[in-house]
Amino acid sequence: MSTYSRLRNLAHQAARKLFALLPKGKRHTIYRSFVDCDPEPNQRLVLKIAETREELEACFKLLHDAYVSSGFMTPDPSGMRVTIYHALPTTTTLCAKYNDQVVGTLSLIRESAIGFPLQRIFDLTNVRKKEGNIAEVSALAVHPRFRRTGGTILFPLMKFMYEYCTTFFDTRHLVIAVNPRHIEMYESLLFFRRLTSTVVENYDFVNGAPAVGATLDLKHAPDILREAYANKPLRRNLYHYFLETTLPNIQIPHRRFFTTNDPVLTPDLIDYFFNQRTTVFAELSDRKKTLLHLIYDLPEYRKVLPPLPDKQADSKIRRHQRFSVKCPAQLLGQGNEKAIPIEISEVSRYGFRARTSRKIPGEVWLTAVIQLGAQEVSRLTVQVVQGTDQDDKHYSGFRIGEPDLVWRKFVTALYQGHTHSDLDQATRFLS
Repeated sequence: MSTYSRLRNLAHQAARKLFALLPKGKRHTIYRSFVDCDPEPNQRLVLKIAETREELEACFKLLHDAYVSSGFMTPDPSGMRVTIYHALPTTTTLCAKYNDQVVGTLSLIRESAIGFPLQRIFDLTNVRKKEGNIAEVSALAVHPRFRRTGGTILFPLMKFMYEYCTTFFDTRHLVIAVNPRHIEMYESLLFFRRLTSTVVENYDFVNGAPAVGATLDLKHAPDILREAYANKPLRRNLYHYFLETTLPNIQIPHRRFFTTNDPVLTPDLIDYFFNQRTTVFAELSDRKKTLLHLIYDLPEYRKVLPPLPDKQADSKIRRHQRFSVKCPAQLLGQGNEKAIPIEISEVSRYGFRARTSRKIPGEVWLTAVIQLGAQEVSRLTVQVVQGTDQDDKHYSGFRIGEPDLVWRKFVTALYQGHTHSDLDQATRFLS
């Protein structure tokens, strides 16, 4: 290291120590003063879901290099950081591409049978008590060339994350586990709140580095951001940037149906990343191997998943959906009764589960008009078969008298499709 580099590092360390002596509120104000979010990024910047082998590999390599340089992992022979959470259909990896090169990435991990990385060390009980789904923001990395450019990549990537979570990913609560030296950025700019006041000194998911857990309620985020940034100029106003600015650089995924996640892993991609290039599957516990088989319960996937332990080969544990849904619907009774709004969250060939605005009697047949997609409407005769109450909310299971063609196309594609793009050709899955 040159004399200039050593002096620069010493100056940075001294500045950080002086900064840490300031009151917390003052530090947060200073952080917000550094915000620079360009409402018209360079057209060469594209933000999208990573879905091809090349895009995913570039994301995993960028993440690997960032984690190795920060001491969060030891170098892997593959040159990639790939975890079991990347194998899940409920995980979406976002990427920022500049001149067609991946220069930024983060992963959003929706809750699944395997859970979240941070739940190993942080208690999410208080977050779960509130209504709404949870997603962990993980695997964030920006190319070194863009780390000192005032958020040229980071802020567009964060905006994409916000829009995707609030509009497509059916997420209310974000959770993070970050190094203590980074937590104040999330607290001051985005108003994350810590899960606990203490720092976890050894988090094995990042090579034993210390970590702080925090959460953000996206339902209340707009009001908080509006108040904090109300008098800021546009380039320093994250409320205007997240809520009122449209970035043409963002490529929102096309969805024919109202699903809430976008799985991209075909059997070939799973085999490539988790068997051929890394040892992720080989190192899984028997429990996680079983859960993977329950999630990817299709013949094409079984060929590339890790073998099941003999005692669990014939497991009767409940299967897990690869696609979750959020479909608005109405129940119509006989005569002039007022329609009952419901929201469907789980579907099968001959039934569905929905949240209802009130209890529904079980002895009558009703007509359900279901919006399965922007242009897809199913009209079914249904009957309640079971109901439960949770925190003053009603949930009911319905059986279907006879599924119509639209419903059969939708459900068959969910059961047999591999990726979110398969749903666009739902008809081809009908037998």
